[in-house]
Parts: sequence; C-alpha cells; structure tokens
Amino acid sequence: MTAMPPFPGEVGEHVDNAGCIMAFPGETGTKKRINSEVTEYPRRRATIACQICRLRKTRCNGVRPKCQLCTELDVDCVYREPGIKLDAGDRMIIERLNRIEGLLQSSLANQTATFSLPSASPTNSNDTNICGGDTTTKVSSVVVIPGRTSVVGLASWANPPASISTMPKLHTTPALHLLQWPLIRDLVAGPYDPHTLLQLEMAREPLRIRGPEVLDLSNAITYINSYFERVNVWYACVNPYTWHRYYQIAVNCGFREGPESCLSLLVLALGCASQRGSIALLPPDREAPGMSYFAAAWGLLPLVMMRNSVLAAQCIILASAYLFYLVRPLEAWTLLSNASLKLQLLLGDPSRIPFYWKELSVRVYWNALLYESDLLAELDLPHSGIVHFEELIDLPGGFEEEDDDDEEGFEGEPDETEAGHEPMGRDELWYFLAEIALRRLLNRVSHLIYQKDNPPTLGSLGPIVSELDFQLSQWYDSLPQPIQFPLSYKPVSNSVQTVLRLRYFACRTIIYRPYILAVFDNEQASSDPIVKEYCRRCLEATLHQLENITSHREGHLPYLWQGALSMVSQALLIMGATMSPALSVLLPSLDQVDKVISGVVAEVERYAHLAPSLKLSLEIIRDAERRRQICLKSAGVQRRSEKT
Repeated sequence: MTAMPPFPGEVGEHVDNAGCIMAFPGETGTKKRINSEVTEYPRRRATIACQICRLRKTRCNGVRPKCQLCTELDVDCVYREPGIKLDAGDRMIIERLNRIEGLLQSSLANQTATFSLPSASPTNSNDTNICGGDTTTKVSSVVVIPGRTSVVGLASWANPPASISTMPKLHTTPALHLLQWPLIRDLVAGPYDPHTLLQLEMAREPLRIRGPEVLDLSNAITYINSYFERVNVWYACVNPYTWHRYYQIAVNCGFREGPESCLSLLVLALGCASQRGSIALLPPDREAPGMSYFAAAWGLLPLVMMRNSVLAAQCIILASAYLFYLVRPLEAWTLLSNASLKLQLLLGDPSRIPFYWKELSVRVYWNALLYESDLLAELDLPHSGIVHFEELIDLPGGFEEEDDDDEEGFEGEPDETEAGHEPMGRDELWYFLAEIALRRLLNRVSHLIYQKDNPPTLGSLGPIVSELDFQLSQWYDSLPQPIQFPLSYKPVSNSVQTVLRLRYFACRTIIYRPYILAVFDNEQASSDPIVKEYCRRCLEATLHQLENITSHREGHLPYLWQGALSMVSQALLIMGATMSPALSVLLPSLDQVDKVISGVVAEVERYAHLAPSLKLSLEIIRDAERRRQICLKSAGVQRRSEKT
C-alpha cells in the first residue's frame, strides 16, 4: 500500500476554514478573525475557482467546462456548487479517510474471495452466509460490489448498496448476551434475558421536568465558553462562527420562543454540565447541573419538534445529548427517532435543504446515526431507517460564517453590533471524523461476526477477523497526531485521546471475542496456536480497557451508559477466562485480575443509582465475582505470584 500524505497539522496545528493555522490550546498561532472590532460589510467574496486551482492556491480563469490550468494538466476540472464550503485542510482529511475506506472495502472483498470459508457441515459449505440479508459471501460465488465514485472536494464513503457498516437487526453484541456463554453463565444466579435491560428502561419512571420561574443568566458567558471548549468536540453541531446570531435572537425574545431560544438554552445546559465532571460523582439527591436551562428548553421543545427544519433537528440532537448525560438512554432514543424522521424527510429531496443549512444537516445526520448505532448495539430497538441515507450524505466538511445574503436562513434578525463577533471556539472535526469511521467499523464487526441468524463458524472466522483487525489498525494509523493516543498505557494529554483509546480497545475486544467463546465451549480449541493467539489478543485488549478504570469518566458526558455496559461485558469476559485452565494462563496473576475486577465493581457501583439498567448490571457482576471467588477456592486454584 502506498504511503499517504500526512494530515495537515500533524505537528499540533489545524488548518481553519480560511486556510490559516489555528493553534491548539496552550500553543501560539494565528486565529481566524483575530480583530473582533472589524465589522465592515459586505465581506469579501471568494472568486469562483475549480477544485484543482483551489488546492494549488493558483488563480483560476473560471473557464468552463475546463479552466486553463486543468487543460494544461489534462485533469478533470470540477467547480464546487454554491454554498459548499470546504477548505483545503478539511478536504485533505476527508479525502484521506475516503481513500482508506475504499481500500478497506476492496481488501475485505478480495480477502474473503481468497480464503475458503467452510461451514460446520461439509454438505452445505456452498451456502455459508457470512453477512446475512441480501449481502452474502459464498464459497461458490463471492459477491463483490465496487465502492462509490468520489467527487473531488465532496468525498463520499465507498459503500456497498446493502451496507455492512450498519447495525444488523438481530445480533449478539450486547453485554448481557455473555451471560449465556459457558463458564460465565455458571457465575450468574438468575436466568437473565438479553432483553432485560430494555424492559427495565421501559418500566422506568419518566423524567419529571419543572421549568424555573426565573432563568438565571448571570453565568451564561461562562457556560457558553465551557460548551465550546468541552462539549462541541463530541457533537460538532454548533457553528462557533455564527453562534452569536442564534444567541442574540434568543436574547431579543427573552428565551421564550423559537428554535434559536431552544438551542441556546441547550448549549447553556450542556456547558454547565461539562463544568461539574461526571454526573456519577454528584450526590444522588442533587439536581443535575444545567437542569434549569434544560427544563426551559424542554418547555419550548414540543413546538420546535413540530417544525421540519434542520434547526429543529439540531435542537433535538442536543436535547438527546443532555438526556444521555442524565443516563436516560430510552428517552434519548425517542428524541433521536424524531430527529431521524425529520432528516429523512429533508434529505429525501435535496431542494428541501437550503445551501446555507447543508453543512449543519450533514453534522446533525451523523450525530443521529452514531448515537442510534450506539443504542442499537446494546438494546433491541426498532431501526429508524436513517441508515438508508448513509450513502447519500457527505462527511462533515467545515463550518464557515455565512455571507450576508445567507442570513435569510435565520428565523430572526441579529443585532447589528453582533455582526463582527469573534468566533466562540474552533470548528474541530478530527474527533468527529474519527468517531464516524470507528462507529462504522464497530457496526461492520457486529454485521460480519455477531449476526444472530448467520454467525460464522470458527473455520470461516479467520480471514474476517484478520481483515477487521487490519481495518482497526488502519484507523489508528490515520489519526492525526493531536488525537492519536498511545497504545501502551501511559497518561494521555486530553479527554479526546482517552475516549478514542477506550473505544479502540473495546472494538479490538469484540473482534476477537468469538475465540474466547470457542475455548469456553471446548478447552481443546486452545491447542490451535492461532486460536490461542487470538484469545491472547482479546484478553490483552480487555485488560487495556480496564487498566485505569477511572479514565472512563473522561467520556461520561456522551458515553457514561455505553461505557458502563462495555466495562461490565469486559469484566464478565475476564471472570470467565479465570475459570478456564487454557485461558487463565494468558492472564496476569490472580491478584492483579482480582484488583481489576474489584475496580470495575466499585466504579459501576458509583453509576448504579443513575439508571435501573446499570443497577442490574452492578448486581450481575457483583454476584458473579462472589461466585467466582467461591469456585476458585473450592477448586484449590493456586495464585501465581506477581513475578510469575
């Protein structure tokens, strides 16, 4: 594979939408719109130029269908459509991700075609269905669907029509499915059904929200700054360059009506919440930080939800984000479903979305898809159908401040003194793009390995697992330096690296987890060196995810519930491995393992009061650990020393 050009800014810088260098916190650098006193209008317009001239930063003569430079270079000449604003830095990131995705799709198809995939029965080996549904891979006829063609500057994901990058409707990925595995089920008293968590959340008391009599805005600027410093990186769906317009409209109407008021209140709620650390560490009887702002936004939300606009969908995404913070996954899913339906209506006809909302619609779309996938990975919920638009939606490209003639997209008039307002923060896309790619890979894992009706046999698993692990390595290698985390444990520099590191090891664990099940079913399977090596990789990744358990709190704003369930499943996996003679030798000493498990139990204990599903999860692992200790003592298992 040929070497790919580095991301812009791999030495700690980011190219902003004007082509300037934007420094990371604590570094020096030139920021966009440094002089906040400049308020002249109209702003300077960019000349029409083709993509090649823009990338080369040369003057384009604008001749169509081919400009002079493209004619000389004998290359395709592509002019971007009005309203599509991608700077060179963001375009390079997107195009590199697109190339990687295309290569991986081709590699997966080619490698599957290369290997023989026998099923458990030789008589039906020609019918082995790996992918399920309409996308099948057979020994007799491998279906290879070429990736989509990318448009320069509007890179799209290479994707088969029936995408394997979506969550299958029936799968065995959730944490509670491990309770049905041999050895693990012996540690659990009750016959828990995988649907138990969903039933508990459905029977949960509804969230009671009472709006404040008087809205306290004395710390509004502080909370807004906190939002753009600590929250927007996870969702990337509020434009820091035009935020002041929304906020000024909300101020002018006293935060009493309209989607701008709802959005502003949600930003205040999430910004306030981000200042207090994990909600798990707050006293249970204390009101959640930001609740007064969320309650005020909640009062506006019914009318906002009646609108079919991108701005309404944006409000719903941020409201669901706060519900995730409160650890209310089912309520968050209810809102996400509403946003999904709006987006499907809007995206069904491109003319329904004005060009000044295009970039925002892309980001709102990916938020809805990402968080629906996270929920579908753990709960048996109806699919909203939003995934069917995945092939039509571009990746996020970069926010820019609207031109004067774009202001009709706002449902109110901003104060003139706000026109030259300095941006609230950076439009940071690296985490968001990385999360999109990793979530798609996680979905591929579920699709290829954990489909309930068509799981691959152990014999057919090898090339699939190898390819998925290769894709995960490619994802890691493509991360820009500022967000690339160390694979070996050592303190990382920021919460983004911490969260990506935890997600990476969670993905690696579930890629190799079927080999642990194979040994649980039959200890003799470990005599195969490949099976033993893949079991070692799985356990190693599991321990890496649990080695510093409190680091999970770095991602609690978006991922507390998902992260807690991931910890529970990893702890159950380690517990079962200690009961297996073949797998226990791949683990550290029992004292070290006991310390890891007790750390998980103690951490989940801090979360248990936040949701009935987490309370049950705590009961399960606490009971399993008690039974494991009894079993080990009764079996007279000798504890290996730390040196061993």
